[in-house]
Order: sequence, then C-alpha cells, then structure tokens
Amino acid sequence: MSRYRLVAAAIIPILVLTACNAASPTPVPSSAAPSVEASPSASASAEATPAASQGTKFKGISVNLLTFNGPQVAEPLQRRAPDWEQLTGGHVNVVAVGFQTIYDKALLDASTKTNSFDGYVFDPQWLGDFVSPGYLLDLSDRVKADSQLQWDDIGPFFRDFNATYNGKVYTIPLDGDFHMVYYRSDILAAPPKTWDDVLAVCAKLNDPPRMYGFVVRGEKGNGIRYDWQSFMLAERASVVKDPEGGDYTVTINSPQAKAALDLYIDLLKRCGPPNYGSLGQGDVIQLLATGKAAQGDVVTAAFASFEDPNKSAVVGKLETVPLPRARGGASGAVIGNWNAVIPKNAPDAQKKAALAFSRWFLTYDAQRAFALAGGIPNRSDVFTSDLAKEPRLRWMPAYLATQKFAKQELGYAEGAQVEQNPAHSRSARPVRERNTSSSVTGTTST
Repeated sequence: MSRYRLVAAAIIPILVLTACNAASPTPVPSSAAPSVEASPSASASAEATPAASQGTKFKGISVNLLTFNGPQVAEPLQRRAPDWEQLTGGHVNVVAVGFQTIYDKALLDASTKTNSFDGYVFDPQWLGDFVSPGYLLDLSDRVKADSQLQWDDIGPFFRDFNATYNGKVYTIPLDGDFHMVYYRSDILAAPPKTWDDVLAVCAKLNDPPRMYGFVVRGEKGNGIRYDWQSFMLAERASVVKDPEGGDYTVTINSPQAKAALDLYIDLLKRCGPPNYGSLGQGDVIQLLATGKAAQGDVVTAAFASFEDPNKSAVVGKLETVPLPRARGGASGAVIGNWNAVIPKNAPDAQKKAALAFSRWFLTYDAQRAFALAGGIPNRSDVFTSDLAKEPRLRWMPAYLATQKFAKQELGYAEGAQVEQNPAHSRSARPVRERNTSSSVTGTTST
C-alpha cells in the first residue's frame, strides 16, 4: 500500500474529535450592500494600459487556460489577458471551473493527451502527480534565462520551493495569496496578536445579528481544511511527521491538533452567525464588507473589495495583521497560491504562447499593475517599491510578515492525493475536509 493511502486512510476517523450541537442553519443576515468579490479598482494605473497598436508575435494563436473559478485566481487572468493580446496579438481563453473539478479535469486532459487545454493554473502541491508521469514541460532554462522575467526577484518561497520539483522549475507563480486576519480599526483599540485576543474582542463586541465578533469558513469542502490547517500549524501539529525526511508517520491525531480543532470550533460557535457550519468564503467577505463582523479570517485578495465604495460599507475601516499566535507562542499560515504549468503535449504554437503569457504576467511591470488593480503579486521588488506606501496597499506589511512563517503543509509528492481523496477521480469529498466539517457542525459522515 502506498504512503498516501496509509495517510488518507488514517485521517478518516482522526478529525471527528469533538462533537458540537450546531444550531439549525439560518441564512447569513442580508444587507443592502451588494455582493462582494475580489475585483480591481476602477483606477488601476496608466502602467496597465497597453500601447494603442497591437503586437503580432502571436497573432492568430488562441490559448485555452484551465484554472480555478475563485475570484482571486480566474478574475485577474481574465482581466489582464486583453492587455497581453494587445501587446502580442495572441488570445487567452480562461476556462474557470470549481475547486473540486480542476484537479481531475487537468489530470485527465494530461494523461489522455486530449490537449483541450494549453496550460493549467493550479495548486502547486499537485505537482507530483503531473511531473512524475512526465506530463509537464520543464521550464528551468526558459525562466532562468529570461532577462525580462528576472527570476531571482520572485519571492524566495514561491521561486525555490513552490515552483520547483526535484530541483527543476515546472511552474510560474501567478497568485501569491494566503489568509490574514482583518479587523475593524475604528472599533478596536489595538489589533489582535493572539487567538486569545480574538476571543476577547468577540466576547466584548459579539452582538448578533447586528455584529459578529469573528467569522471564518465552516462549510464542508476544501475551504475548512485550508483554514483549519493554519490553526494546526500554530499549535505545532502536522499531518505526517517528516515528509522531507521520508517519515510519513501519521501525527495528526495529537493533543496539539485537537487543541487547534477545539479553538476553531470555539471561534465559530461563540463568535459567528447561527449558520457557521455553512459559511463559505463569499459569506465571510460579505459579513466583513457590510460591517457585520468585527474580525475575520480571509484571503488577502479580498482587501481591494473592502476599499471599493460600490461594494463595501467599511472603506478605510478594515486593517490586516498576520494570523495570530497560539497559546504556545507560534503562528501558522498555509500558502494558498496558484501557479501556471504547461502540458508537454500541447501544440508547439500554443505551448509557446501559453508560456509567454505566464512569463509576461510575472514581469515587474505586469505585477506592479496587478497589485495596483487589487491583485497579490509574487515579486519581491514590487513589495519593496514605492507601492508599499499606497494607502490602498496597506496590507503589504502584514503580508510580508506572514511570508516568514507561512508554509505549504501538503507540499510533498503524496499531498495531492491526501487532500483530494485516496481514490483518484471520484466525486467523494476529501476525507479530512468532510470530517473537519463534521466536527464543526456536530454531525457524522461516512
């Protein structure tokens, strides 16, 4: 039996650690404010405006790019593709699908050589399943020799770990997102530094349905797995003992992991709305944007929406800090970025165009425009530029601080299977996601 099957099988009973009697789900309180998605500000920058005359290098070539339909991923690609088309003549068709679909869809396309897509923008922790069978193009020489790309200016984690597999570069990092805590600076005297601080604010300000003390995802699916793992890391717990050293002993059934789950449940029950067990990312963003949450745990990419007066009732009132420390003094955050890869069997013309678009997206000028439009860049030189002084980009210091301790918990070869499920290409929810949700809602699932 392979290592990942042992890990996944062991996880099935582990996270059903605490049974809670959840209240009957009720809708998230409505508000007059419109629904919020991460989107660009109207005044991105003159830097983002392409030249008037269209380039011809890739004229007549159309590239199909498969990615996740999350607004922090698909939307920036769709928004910037016309700029690249103006510069080169090439057309990029962004095909956005749900998180539970993209892994199987990309793997099937690559393994069967269907070539429906010329590039995938996906979770880099899936690399093992695509590199080992030889499905992806080795980009090492192409990116390192690209003077316009300036590979050494990419953030060290994204460049040296997230983009590589067995010492070779297979991905180009496009989205460098992870979670931070947002808090209302107009009603909190000081930002929360520990999870106990978050609970204290909750006890003081929680006044449902007018105000909720803290909101975070609780719905079944990948979201709760991802969010809870930051708590797990802060408690110094792990899924397996030492994957880098080859030790896949399952360690998630530990007092530290249980403490992380208990804290997560406590925050959901004491601070969130009655339907905490069904809160998704859009719900968390909406509660913060409509002024109905004093604190929240959500993606950095949501910040631009909170500053948009057409979508937010709290413009200028939300600030960010790194995810707080646990009682033992440690902080935890899980990297959640999305990288571009090129299938080895794509037609040569489309392969070259897809690679050119991905490389262009990561150049300094493109990443600078991306940041000004509300995106989360991967380049270190963008974060150290004058943009860090922009009020609308005031999330940058907290982001850089989080980079120092953030990690990709499932960043080993078997990580994709552990996250997805032990049997490839099946519709069942990943076992860890399912049982984390069951612990939160007080239900059982088989």
